[in-house]
Amino acid sequence: MSEDHKGPERPTTGDLDEQALFYHRYPRPGKVAIQPTKPLGNQRDLALAYTPGVAAPCRAIAADPSLAAVYTSRANLVAVLSNGTAVLGLGDIGPLASKPVMEGKAVLFKKFADIDVFDIEIEAREIDHIVEVVAALEPTFGGINLEDIKAPECFEVEERLRARMKIPVFHDDQHGTAIIVAAAVRNALALNGKKIEDIRIVSSGAGAAALACLNLLVSLGAKVENITCTDIDGVVYEGREARMDRWMAVYAKKTELRTLSEAIEGADVFLGLSAGGVLKPHLLEKMAERPLIMALANPTPEIMPDLARAVRPDAMICTGRSDFPNQVNNVLCFPYIFRGALDCGATSINEEMKIAAVDAIAALAREEVSEVAAKAYGADTPVFGPEYLIPSPFDPRLILKIAPAVARAAEATGVASRPIEDFGAYLDLLNRFVFRTGLIMKPIFQIARDSGKRVIFADGEDERVLRAAQVMLEDKVGVPILVGRPAVIVSRLERYGLRIRPGKDFEVVNPEDDPRYRDYVDHYFGKVGRKGVNPDTARTVVRTNTTVIAGVAVSRGDADILICGLEGNFVRHLRDIRQIIGVAEGTTKMAAMSLLIGQQGTKFFLDTYVQRDPSAEDLAEMVMLAATEIRRFGIEPKGAFVSHSNFGTDETPQTKKLRQALALVRAQAPDFEIDGEMHGDSALNEAIRRRVMPTSTLSGEANLLIFPNLDAANITMNVVKAMTESLHVGPILLGAAVPAHVLTPSVTSRGVVNIAAIAVAEAVQRG
Repeated sequence: MSEDHKGPERPTTGDLDEQALFYHRYPRPGKVAIQPTKPLGNQRDLALAYTPGVAAPCRAIAADPSLAAVYTSRANLVAVLSNGTAVLGLGDIGPLASKPVMEGKAVLFKKFADIDVFDIEIEAREIDHIVEVVAALEPTFGGINLEDIKAPECFEVEERLRARMKIPVFHDDQHGTAIIVAAAVRNALALNGKKIEDIRIVSSGAGAAALACLNLLVSLGAKVENITCTDIDGVVYEGREARMDRWMAVYAKKTELRTLSEAIEGADVFLGLSAGGVLKPHLLEKMAERPLIMALANPTPEIMPDLARAVRPDAMICTGRSDFPNQVNNVLCFPYIFRGALDCGATSINEEMKIAAVDAIAALAREEVSEVAAKAYGADTPVFGPEYLIPSPFDPRLILKIAPAVARAAEATGVASRPIEDFGAYLDLLNRFVFRTGLIMKPIFQIARDSGKRVIFADGEDERVLRAAQVMLEDKVGVPILVGRPAVIVSRLERYGLRIRPGKDFEVVNPEDDPRYRDYVDHYFGKVGRKGVNPDTARTVVRTNTTVIAGVAVSRGDADILICGLEGNFVRHLRDIRQIIGVAEGTTKMAAMSLLIGQQGTKFFLDTYVQRDPSAEDLAEMVMLAATEIRRFGIEPKGAFVSHSNFGTDETPQTKKLRQALALVRAQAPDFEIDGEMHGDSALNEAIRRRVMPTSTLSGEANLLIFPNLDAANITMNVVKAMTESLHVGPILLGAAVPAHVLTPSVTSRGVVNIAAIAVAEAVQRG
């Protein structure tokens, strides 16, 4: 058993809560950590980082406070701050219990926009106390993201902090939701031909998010007199005393209406931010033609989309759930709004900046989807319409559209202390971020989702496969088929607390008793009968070798994809795949590529597992296969043949081979950015490369590193993985006739899911 698979006892009680507790506890408690960004390897480094060297930036900032953005991390540091009084659907659980949520928000900021976050949980409930605590933090942060503070206190807190502080203060529960809702309303009105100043809006819910949505819609042109606000006590009307405050009072009007049922008559938009099931199907009959129904309560909407559509097939429907079209998800905007605000040194996030975000999100949904973005969405490229009013949270273009729009609005309204001088260079910087983070896997999962492709796992009794199968089913990333003994699988599912069951959720191929056994033996013997295998051996192998069983299933068409390798020798598994499945048409040999995802970027390594000493022709072929695979991630490959030689500084058989391979690739793909042979630092640093080879045809950083032999590739990949604590995705087998992959024994269950998703995406795009 590998070290990656050892460790503490895994949860056995079966539900998501237990798995979440395990996730948060191991391998170290929590979800965030702090890492230095400067070297601290010797006495000189220490003298620069701390005393006496640190005095120089301190004096500079004392003389000019704006230099804090130059000499410290403040310009990229946000506080996610809460007092825990309105957490998720948990209510008032207090600041300490809210910490896992705030850490989660910190992770989203980092992953989606590369913003560093300190989560801060404060024991403060009175408005004055909250304001004093938060305002005192201004020297530390470039922005404040208020989170999970209950209404109506949250309104007063944000209002007073915005007036007092000279950095952005943004209550995401209010404004994040409002921005996505407003973008959806904009696009719905464009489709149904209505004008915002004419529409009637009815809200169910009068909390922070609902009121923020209504306020932003008013800023966009909606009329207050056309808005009816309801909550648990019914319509908010002039003279009502229960649960009223000055923010709700804006929408109180003289009216005889008292219930949602009465108020919804003739409404064009239903805005639900309340509770599941409150919008009954018969109420939809009262709404105007082509209504917009925004049922955003989670996890159960005010009305389920299928019920709404049965009554009003002309309606456009949004929910807060990822399993329906038009998901209103705050992650669509808050990381990118802060990204733009921080990058221009905004002193606040004003109404114009929020509207700029609305416009950018709405416009993105209306755009023709680019090739890169289409890959992020999968087989069904989205088209603007009732089922696609707002982009997916995984659209890689979000940061490229929202952040610049927000920064431009900040400059136009005079709140940008460091206006962006070159937006072309800024976009290039944002582009590079998108493809150096874990976001790289999201296009793959989007392609794989709902594909229905059947993935057969040769190691179906392994805990990691069982966990991966459950995740695949939950995320709809392919249909798992497990090779294994049913009784063992059931026993282990119960032991690990997993909900899925054979025969109900997935198919099992039982090596000891499968009705297709004789057919599988005949099929296998037909493949290997003239390769030293006799019929008796074939019968034994098909009983005992699960990789052979899975390979035959794929070869016969009983499955679409093969995943194996958790036990045994990589070479043996590869031999079985070669014999049974074979190589793709037009390909002579298989190869393996590894993907490392780390804090410093994402890199592909070739060939890390298969070809020991490839020829120039082999290298050229594997490079072309790798380029096709990399483009599946929505990334344009940039290749470098790496060597001890730097553009001809040494003449050896290996360097000559690399040059020959480069010539072959260029002949096949003249537009492919690739060069070599070169040192590793030349491949990753354009400035170094330009010094030694000004005419290099490679620009920027290489993202595909090609090595002269297996030793160099595998050693380099594993050393880099260990030194940078990067996530290894792979090996990704290239060149098989159908998608097939050999895992390594150290892979985790998440690694199994990643490889399965890559294989499914390949199968989808092969057609």
